[in-house]
Amino acid sequence: MSMPAAPVSDLEEELLLVGDDAWQTVVWNDPVNLMSYVVRVFREYFGYSRAEAERLMLSVHHDGFAVVAEGGREQMELHTRAMHDYGLWATVRRTPQ
Repeated sequence: MSMPAAPVSDLEEELLLVGDDAWQTVVWNDPVNLMSYVVRVFREYFGYSRAEAERLMLSVHHDGFAVVAEGGREQMELHTRAMHDYGLWATVRRTPQ
């Protein structure tokens, strides 16, 4: 006779629905950092080409934010911490469905 399955929490159920790779690192606009510095950080840390780093920086500047990475939650938290170490304002969020 098999044991009944343990109840699934709301968070576990949501992770099953969206998957653990459904997270983003978001960099937000701030009044402190120069645009050239943000481009340098994106190139240095993420390895983006100059064109991609500039596109993301312009999104931060004009739209107020840019999604700079997507993947598992733990990795996105590491990226967010790294952005903080560079002095950028960043957060982790679930990928919108």
